[in-house]
Amino acid sequence: MTDRALSVVRAGALTTVQDLGRPGHAHLGVPRSGALDEPAHRLANRLVGNPESAATLETTLTGCAVRVRAATTVAVTGAPCPVTVDGRPAPWGAPVRVPAGAVLDAGPATHGLRGYLAFGGGIEADPVLGSRATDLLSGLGPAPLTEATVLPLGHPYAPPAAADAIPHAGPATELLLPFLPGPRDTWFTDRGLHTLTTGRFLVSSASNRIGLRTEGTPLERARSGELPSEGMPLGALQVPPNGLPVLFLHDHPTTGGYPVVGVVPERFLASAAQAVPGTPVRFTRLRQGVSSRAAAAAPAPAEAP
Repeated sequence: MTDRALSVVRAGALTTVQDLGRPGHAHLGVPRSGALDEPAHRLANRLVGNPESAATLETTLTGCAVRVRAATTVAVTGAPCPVTVDGRPAPWGAPVRVPAGAVLDAGPATHGLRGYLAFGGGIEADPVLGSRATDLLSGLGPAPLTEATVLPLGHPYAPPAAADAIPHAGPATELLLPFLPGPRDTWFTDRGLHTLTTGRFLVSSASNRIGLRTEGTPLERARSGELPSEGMPLGALQVPPNGLPVLFLHDHPTTGGYPVVGVVPERFLASAAQAVPGTPVRFTRLRQGVSSRAAAAAPAPAEAP
């Protein structure tokens, strides 16, 4: 019987197994998790003939290298990087046939932060609550990869997709984050809210899969103290006591007591997944939606069970 598996030769800075996550468990205190750059994850799977829900590897900054035990089709997307098979150059953003025993190496990102490696048949790690995603906050799913980690691969679903070119936006000079105000924007002064949309912020090196942290001018609070814990949605802009907004990403806690000044809709979050430390951040207020100045008592939404 063919040994369909891969073994890790170089784990990189942080490489995890990710899929589309495990939404619907926030009432149990379980974050959604899943690929931070979901479009890149979906594209990698399409290129190798997988369903978009198949598990991939998500790399961080330095890439990773794996040895496949059976001939496998692989695609690398997300942050552009040099790709080699047994030391020979291979294309990024296209299906690549990797022979049994060969090493595929996705090198350091040339720009951006996170890469996605899809393998024909997907990574068949044991699912937890319906997902194979690694959750760094709760510890669910496979542990982050280390050298000599072995992961099983499924059998191919379909022939690889033909692709002449893969669109890519290129390096971002600024991270633009549109947000809907509230539900706790009344906890900040007019000056603080003005700072949010006009101040100069940078992506902090303390950012991770739980949240994108910022550096810059603190938001001025209108009241002291903190809230009782309440539900926290994906994309929440929570403001801790230091006054610097934190954008909640896929491994975020499901509850929190710091005020949420706004929520960034999910469709804008993929760009945050690729923002390297030091990237300028600009917050812009979306005009649709109702500010909590009109409904100050509205609680923050939690993920639906």
